[in-house]
Amino acid sequence: MAIKYVPYFPNTLEGQAILDNFVRTKRVLRYRDNDQVIDRIQRGMSLYEMELKEQIGKNPNHNMVIRGECLSACAYLRDKGIFVDLIYVDPPFASGADYAKKVYIRRNPKVAAAIAQAESELDIEELKAFEEKMYGDVWDKERYLNWMYENLMAMKSIMSDEASIYVHLDYHIGHYVKILMDEIFGEDNFRNEIIWHYTNKMSGTTSPHDFVCEHDTIFRYTKNSEYLYNVITEIRDEPVKQSKRVKVDGKNMRARDEEGNIIYEISTEKKVKDVWEIPYIASTDSQRVDYSTQKPEALLERIIKASSNEGMLVADFFGGSGVTAAVANKLGRNFIHCDIGINSMQTARDRLLADKAEFEVLEIKDGVSLYRNPVQTMDKLKSLIQGLRNEDALDKFWEGSIVDTKYGMMPVYLPNLMDSSTRLLDKVLMNRIIREALPDLPADTQRVIVYYIDITDKQEIEHFIKEENNQTTIEIELRDLKQVLDEVVVEDEAEWEVSETHDALWTGWKVEIKSFHSDCVLRKIEEVNLKAQQQVLQQKAKGKEKEFKPIVISDEGLETIEWISLDSTNADKQAPWQSDTEIKIDRLGYVIRNGVKTQDFWDAIIKCDSKPLRMKIRNICGDETTYIIK
Repeated sequence: MAIKYVPYFPNTLEGQAILDNFVRTKRVLRYRDNDQVIDRIQRGMSLYEMELKEQIGKNPNHNMVIRGECLSACAYLRDKGIFVDLIYVDPPFASGADYAKKVYIRRNPKVAAAIAQAESELDIEELKAFEEKMYGDVWDKERYLNWMYENLMAMKSIMSDEASIYVHLDYHIGHYVKILMDEIFGEDNFRNEIIWHYTNKMSGTTSPHDFVCEHDTIFRYTKNSEYLYNVITEIRDEPVKQSKRVKVDGKNMRARDEEGNIIYEISTEKKVKDVWEIPYIASTDSQRVDYSTQKPEALLERIIKASSNEGMLVADFFGGSGVTAAVANKLGRNFIHCDIGINSMQTARDRLLADKAEFEVLEIKDGVSLYRNPVQTMDKLKSLIQGLRNEDALDKFWEGSIVDTKYGMMPVYLPNLMDSSTRLLDKVLMNRIIREALPDLPADTQRVIVYYIDITDKQEIEHFIKEENNQTTIEIELRDLKQVLDEVVVEDEAEWEVSETHDALWTGWKVEIKSFHSDCVLRKIEEVNLKAQQQVLQQKAKGKEKEFKPIVISDEGLETIEWISLDSTNADKQAPWQSDTEIKIDRLGYVIRNGVKTQDFWDAIIKCDSKPLRMKIRNICGDETTYIIK
């Protein structure tokens, strides 16, 4: 449960529109749940406990990498009195797409032949790989806009007086969000509609009858009429001769000499305008981190230089690949990276470590084990809740039903883990269930089950149900979804051998991994193999000769390890992690040691100067398990 609720800012809604002002000819486009959005904003942002997971370096500037939702992160920052000077966000585009991480099986370090292979002999295309869905960008328009409204309100609440916000979107939903930003920040504080034009990205438009889409849109707003802006220039393709400009009595005038002649000069630079020609990241680019929606550093460099100075605080609440934090760090700014996905956290953390950044890794404790990401959890929920099945006869409000010998078909409500507004079961949501959802159920329905993640007050909600549910005879059973999720988290198993080494070349400790077993990875591989086999059989049925090549894991299972870290400082499993040494195995089997790339193949060993007390292993799907070394 939330510790408390943190107000957005005084008089939150004074003078603000509330999503109802979209007027079309002869009708008003009303957005469902608007009243709930307003109620939640008036109540405030949910503040949860924040747990320190790891500290890298001394971190005197209090840089943060936060796993959690935008709303919860903003609540924490506002409660601590932390205000941000620049926000860049690249939120979901409501594009209807699912984004996946390419997962590569590593080379088995126990196989001498694989270690001995020269890099030139490696065939990348032959490496066994599969995709793991990271997050889904599938929304209905109304829910997306309500969600964005709350997030934008939260971000505004922690902006400093001279701060700017850049919101990166595309044609799917950007025009609607522009209207929201007019409402929240004020039309007078709109500064630019920036067009990011790229020509080296594969277009999603395939119809020969349409113009090819080659741009994204970035909306720039400021919190107030007075704001920080640094003029950004770029080199001209060709130098030009132009008149020199000077200010006279506040007016921009042509400069003249003592005889009144116009003074000319050769210009090699020009001011950057609102159309930015910046290439997308090529597949061979060194800044590539294999993240689906990664943006180029040049794009963020321009934004950060234009709207912040050294020492200022830059935040990204949909941090993705960590590009905002990485560029901010390189430019001498302080940073906050926030994202709900564990893949984002790991990618950003490893990227910042390689850049020698100092920061804290924090996690918002909302009481839910989300595996690695909300999408994966949502995909698994139906199998986790015993007896839950699809029920076409029910409204989409209900996730399905459970059949009981006493009560018959029991409709089941599940909160959407992708939408923070559904996590909290309060009177508003319960009123909607009672007034709207229950009356539409089949007449023979006796009981429904309502799962919740967080609840304002269970006794208060149960009393509310007793008082208000008088129009039907349907019973409402409340169940805590956290109990379902927390009980199914299975840690990976590992066997290792620790030894101390004293020789002329090196003195210290080494840990040799003997075996590693991950149920999560093995189940995923089984799913991939089964799907591939079915596809081969379908092709053969059509007379096409196809060969089924399953992904096979060795008995040792070491090829399912992506990253290992040793902590020689803390022996307590719950203490913040101290990475005294770490290695990451890239998809070709080469070792990245403490953020530095090498041409060494992994030999199943990790070394450290001091005796290791704890070890953390990340599998190739992104799950991390901590082990105590005795």
